[in-house]
Amino acid sequence: MSYSVYILQCADDTLYTGIATDVDRRLTEHNSPEKGAKYTRSRRPVRLVYREPFPDRSSASRREYEIKKLSRGKKLQLIRG
Repeated sequence: MSYSVYILQCADDTLYTGIATDVDRRLTEHNSPEKGAKYTRSRRPVRLVYREPFPDRSSASRREYEIKKLSRGKKLQLIRG
């Protein structure tokens, strides 16, 4: 099963990083009233701004951790490519 690391831009212009096997489904969950991360619940709507695929959960989790440690500026550079 493959995983992706993703970054969402929230309505308040903050960034949220996560991992999922199905990013499109997870994005729908983040924007639905019943599901999604606690952080994004009060910051809807959220939109997908970055996605990076990985072959397994372990490598995706390592990358998620690396991205979460980045400053906002570095995350924006990553998003812009």
